[in-house]
Amino acid sequence: MDVAERIRDLREQVRYHDYRYYVLDDPVISDGAYDTLYRELLELEAEHPELVSPDSPTQRVRGQVRDEFRTVRHPRPMLSLGNAFNPEELRGWRDRAARLLPGDARDLAYVVEPKIDGLSVILHYQDGAFTLGATRGNGVQGEDITANLRTVRWVPLHGPAFTPPPAPPLEGGGEEPSPSRGGATDVSPPEAGATDVSP
Repeated sequence: MDVAERIRDLREQVRYHDYRYYVLDDPVISDGAYDTLYRELLELEAEHPELVSPDSPTQRVRGQVRDEFRTVRHPRPMLSLGNAFNPEELRGWRDRAARLLPGDARDLAYVVEPKIDGLSVILHYQDGAFTLGATRGNGVQGEDITANLRTVRWVPLHGPAFTPPPAPPLEGGGEEPSPSRGGATDVSPPEAGATDVSP
């Protein structure tokens, strides 16, 4: 298989897995296996820029907004975390982060925690009351899942009791942690939390 064929094959695989993950909430490969495919595609396109096409999965924001939910636009983009797969990439991240800090703050200590996968959501509060909950979607717009989130016990329906009225608008983002569904331990779907909030 030549490079152009491999790139076409990788694009088809990535599109298929994006659809299973973002639209169907039913991934069939692990996050690590997906990241390996996506990274190979990125690397081949970087080595052969003449083969990059505008419809490549690497050229667009991943994720789609599903039709069964009302679409809402985020006040500011919900960005996604990047990956580091080896010590060299981790050091590269550290060096980039350190360049953003003043010189006297570059001696950093780190806290490492397990990554928690789940459904990324943003919660909006107006005058202390929960008014809107949305998925990350494609980072620019997401799905309005307010009614569903009102049934999730960990979502506060009111802001802190100590905030005097009128409370300022408040936005909070996070992930609804969730185990792999169906007992499949090799699949770690970040959108498996949608089982609590999807129709």
